[in-house]
Amino acid sequence: MKEYLLVDGYNVIFQSPELKNLGNLEHARERLIATLINFAALAGQQVTVVFDAHLVPGGVAHTERHGGVEVIYTAQGETADTVIERLAGKLSGSGVVFVVTADYVEQRLILGRGAYRVPPVEFWKKEQQLRRESGTYRRDLPADGYLENRLEDRIRAALEAWRHKKPGG
Repeated sequence: MKEYLLVDGYNVIFQSPELKNLGNLEHARERLIATLINFAALAGQQVTVVFDAHLVPGGVAHTERHGGVEVIYTAQGETADTVIERLAGKLSGSGVVFVVTADYVEQRLILGRGAYRVPPVEFWKKEQQLRRESGTYRRDLPADGYLENRLEDRIRAALEAWRHKKPGG
């Protein structure tokens, strides 16, 4: 049976000392998305993270895909809770739905939609456990994963020289 994980993005960020202390909300979003990409691959769940823009004047709803994770930004006047409730109701008919949020009212509402609640603390424990079991590490910066940053200096220099070599020369 298919498993879905719905994540209340800002709620999880502000429940994580590591993310909320970054001092930059955009960076915290990127770190959470990167973590969720890894989590989705390790857990085998379809992951959707929702960030609300209900207080952003002129905020327009849109959806993006990042490494297999669906990222939803709500419209002005729409909360992440509303989107998550709608998705939980829709997806519960085709699989098991887990919702990561610390919001007590939201937890009660999603239970009524047939989904399971996952407090952020439990999510982070599961994420750490999966990471340990997989033997992988979490990359703190997106550039850590670039091939060029993992090459030996001599190989990088040879490739760079080859790149600058003139055709036919």
